[in-house]
Amino acid sequence: MKSLPGARNSTQKWLRWIGTFLSIGVLIYLLASQGWQEIGRAASKIPLWRLMLALLLMFGSRLAVTLRWHVLLRSAGISIPFSHTLRLTFSGLFASNVLPTTIGGDVFRLAGAVQAKLDAPTVTASLIADRLIGMAGMAMALPFGLTGWTELQQTIFSNRRATLTAFTLGVGNPFYRGWMRGIDFVRQTLHTLQIWREQPGALVLSLGWTWIHMLCLFGSLALLFDGLGEPLAVWKIGGLWSLVYFVTLFPISINGYGLQEVSMTLVFAGGGGISQQASLIVALLIRLLTMLASLPGAFFVPEIVGGGIEQSP
Repeated sequence: MKSLPGARNSTQKWLRWIGTFLSIGVLIYLLASQGWQEIGRAASKIPLWRLMLALLLMFGSRLAVTLRWHVLLRSAGISIPFSHTLRLTFSGLFASNVLPTTIGGDVFRLAGAVQAKLDAPTVTASLIADRLIGMAGMAMALPFGLTGWTELQQTIFSNRRATLTAFTLGVGNPFYRGWMRGIDFVRQTLHTLQIWREQPGALVLSLGWTWIHMLCLFGSLALLFDGLGEPLAVWKIGGLWSLVYFVTLFPISINGYGLQEVSMTLVFAGGGGISQQASLIVALLIRLLTMLASLPGAFFVPEIVGGGIEQSP
């Protein structure tokens, strides 16, 4: 007997909440094991100018993501001003703070585009392309993170309790099957991307904006690590972060809360030679900076929900 869609969605919703709480629980365990006061004292050593510059780079990252999607929309024949793309993107980034998984913001962007009476199939295709180009950019950085694979394995096995929980929440749970079905869905929808088959320049330009987004993000991380007295090369940061990025794509917590921080702690401590304390501090700070950089979207959410953004004639 097949389960009802409503019951299945309700179960998935509860499992995401459970995954979120478990991930945050592991994060609290790691924080407690390092000592709350010690972490606070270490974090206070980061100069204010580094934090402000890191925040500025995060805004640059958000702007690059906006331009990446704008290029895809315009090349697909959608006449939309950049200011509208900016509002849709930032509202999606803000909404992703409370929506399940990292693609929740994409759903919000689509809803806003539909409210603006844009062509829904084309916008959907552009969002898929936007997501895939972002993943392609991160995949390009992935090899740089594999250079410390031996050290990473040692750290993973030396933190069995945290790793076991992360594994249970990740590959070793029912969501893994859902994730694989999602991959199959992406393969099946690749034909919708034929819009850009004859416009490789648009894809290359979008990938270029992805690299700028990544450099801004990795630069923020480098500033924070260096401020803690544990510098790490930008290329190494990029490779390690890409590992964290792909882990947080698993739809097992709300916007990767807890899961991203735990994964980053294990990956950077193991593969980058960074102390667990510094990895925890930077993981928390980068989450905070990301949320701060998305705050402008709060001003656009009511406008989009109310259908205030209209397509230019």
